[in-house]
Amino acid sequence: MEVPDPAVVRRAVDGDPAAVAQVLTLIRPIAVRYSVARLGHIGVGGATAEDVAQEVCLAVLRALPRFTDQGRPFLAFVYGIAARKVADVCRAARRDRSDSVADVPDAPDLTPGPELRALTADLFAQLVRLLAQLPATHREVLVLRLAVGMTADEVGTVLGMTAGAVRLAQHRALTRLRTLAGDTLTEVNP
Repeated sequence: MEVPDPAVVRRAVDGDPAAVAQVLTLIRPIAVRYSVARLGHIGVGGATAEDVAQEVCLAVLRALPRFTDQGRPFLAFVYGIAARKVADVCRAARRDRSDSVADVPDAPDLTPGPELRALTADLFAQLVRLLAQLPATHREVLVLRLAVGMTADEVGTVLGMTAGAVRLAQHRALTRLRTLAGDTLTEVNP
């Protein structure tokens, strides 16, 4: 994953259009991967990960003039905006439970049926319950490393940790998840 160069970020903050375009080009894939990791491809309330990533890019564009490099990496700045945009989508979906259709379709619906959606939702709920039992840092390390695909160095930059600490936290989180998943499976199948 390519991270924006600090010199390019400074030029973007100063209003250089070419630097702004370069920064947005580099952060969009990061925002998409993060959104997919948190929401799935078709997220809550019908918002897609690409929609959320677009909102992240717009928010970064608006906030860019206020970014100051005072010990906080630019990637952490972007990650913070992405986390807030994902939370906004989740809140909006909880408020709006409608699933309206513009027109009656002429062809059969080939999307997964209710049984597959229920099984997927159940699996997702189990995963959320397991992840909720982990410390917040371990959850974020797993999401950024495994779902978003960041390197240990990149996650360390975002979370303010060393790469070694990120790897150790990932190992501990996965070990704990295996234990928790084993306990869950034995509870379901005695």
